Amino acid sequence: MLHITDQEVPLASDHDGVLVVTGTRVTLHSLVGMFEQGASPEEIADQFDSVELPDVYAVLTYYLRNRETVDAELAAQENRSEVAASHAAGSLSSPLRKKLLQARKPPRGGWTRRRRGFSGRGR
Repeated sequence: MLHITDQEVPLASDHDGVLVVTGTRVTLHSLVGMFEQGASPEEIADQFDSVELPDVYAVLTYYLRNRETVDAELAAQENRSEVAASHAAGSLSSPLRKKLLQARKPPRGGWTRRRRGFSGRGR
């Protein structure tokens, strides 16, 4: 006779409180995001070498059975990340922040591409 036991969902919180697949750094957000974009469990497991296919199915089953709760938690995590990023950006010293922001801007003439293997002769 088949003996049915409850299986634990292979999810854990990392040191920042982000939900990850147990024993990996793959986030619940990543798995759910791929699934919502149409990826199959097999494609998801193939994308993340550290996550086994049964764990992908277990996490997605949990997600589908608890969609509202999981979506709310993922939204809360995203909000916490945005707040943390905002605080981090504000904590940079003004000269350093200005220098970093300046480095992100294209030069005055814009970006130019070099042609590889073109010497410029004959044109």
